[in-house]
Amino acid sequence: MIGGRGLNEPDGAFPQIEPEWVDEVLLAGASGEVCLQLARPVTRGDLRRLVAARHRVLAEAGLRRGGSVALCLVPSLAFVTNLLAAWQIGAQAALLDYRLTAYEVDNALKRLLPQVVVTAATSVGGPLRGFAEITEEVAGYPGRPAATAHAVIQLSSGSTGPSKVIAREAANLVEEVRRYTMIDGVPGGGERIVCLASMVHVLGLVGGLLYSLHAGVNLTIPARMTADGILSAVAASSQPTTLLGVPFHIELLASVRQPPRLPQLTGMTTGGELVRPDVYASFTDRYSVRLGTMYGMTEVGVIATDLFGKNRPAVLPAPGITVREEHGELHIAMPASPYLGAQRPDSWSDGWLHTKDAGTVDPQTGLVTVLGRRDSQVSVGGLKVDLTEVEHTLAALPEVAAAVVVYDQAIEAYLVLADGAELTAVDREIVTRLAAYKRPRRLHVVSQLPRTATGKLVRDQALLRGTDPTEEGSTQP
Repeated sequence: MIGGRGLNEPDGAFPQIEPEWVDEVLLAGASGEVCLQLARPVTRGDLRRLVAARHRVLAEAGLRRGGSVALCLVPSLAFVTNLLAAWQIGAQAALLDYRLTAYEVDNALKRLLPQVVVTAATSVGGPLRGFAEITEEVAGYPGRPAATAHAVIQLSSGSTGPSKVIAREAANLVEEVRRYTMIDGVPGGGERIVCLASMVHVLGLVGGLLYSLHAGVNLTIPARMTADGILSAVAASSQPTTLLGVPFHIELLASVRQPPRLPQLTGMTTGGELVRPDVYASFTDRYSVRLGTMYGMTEVGVIATDLFGKNRPAVLPAPGITVREEHGELHIAMPASPYLGAQRPDSWSDGWLHTKDAGTVDPQTGLVTVLGRRDSQVSVGGLKVDLTEVEHTLAALPEVAAAVVVYDQAIEAYLVLADGAELTAVDREIVTRLAAYKRPRRLHVVSQLPRTATGKLVRDQALLRGTDPTEEGSTQP
């Protein structure tokens, strides 16, 4: 037995997770109210019955209050019901992204040591499906009960290196759900969120699933995560509708030249990376709705927002969130570290989470301007260069479909060229748009750029070097 205790040891040996919050905060409400829309509408009464059924299955597999379970499920009704049932039991749930390889899942399980693992025995869907119809498989694993009272364990996206193990308590999740209710522009009861963000990660999990269940919002997942599929999901109901996604989805929708008229679409909220100005303008021009920005982290959830574009590119801290600027880095007030296992003091110390994001806080207004990752600011010949600025400049070129800029003794760029474009044209444009000290010294042309499970571009240089560049060029100082 790895990690010690077995499944059948009595409750109380380990920290307890209070299960009542699931029924009180998430599942309460009129039985006939539609709360989810996947392949079919799901009412609150339906959801309560489905969660009760999964509760029995997980309990029969040995999951107890204070126990631990890992879910590795595609977006589906099964994911929702197993997660809520695990929490209803009072167990700790670790969420593993369904896009991980079998090797990565095995490593994660060895790292997390759950007692029960839920996977898909069968799945009907495809790579572009927004959700799947699955049959779950519940199996024991030689792990251990929860060592802490955290309700959910998540792995960071790993866009700049190895993932971290992040833990949040039920009270912290409830606090974030209620924080959403106090943010102007967030959909309310009787409205609809078409969620494009994965429920395995914090934006789709809390901002989509948990908030919608609490607030009486109809959460809809498109059948297909294509531009046509997303727009069809919006058109399928007359309810006021907000899209919730990441910059990748905005780029996808902005590429539609003539979108259909969608009077029910009230706007879109994006989390994740900064939206390039050209993409922002294309989206708002095509759809004539607001495009809101949400700054958040897996460790905290939503930190600051600008859902009406009034302060762009700045955002205002969400209710109950305190942000400070320390030596050019944004810190978030947090009473305890959100990380499990070995951690460095530059991640959390003295009640402050170190975001590793560069930014400023206006002392008069409290507005926060996020300038990108701190590791995106480098010194070239004694001059400061923001790699995010270089990357956005390259990505905005008509010859470039996507770009990632990194630094390893010199600035380098990995590019996906637009159809029919040539690297020589990129070289010519760079000279006119970037000062000499900002220009990449090497341009690597690749067929595609690696992304994390949440759609963020990967900036890990070891992974980028493995993308099999098809062509190389260079620019001169």
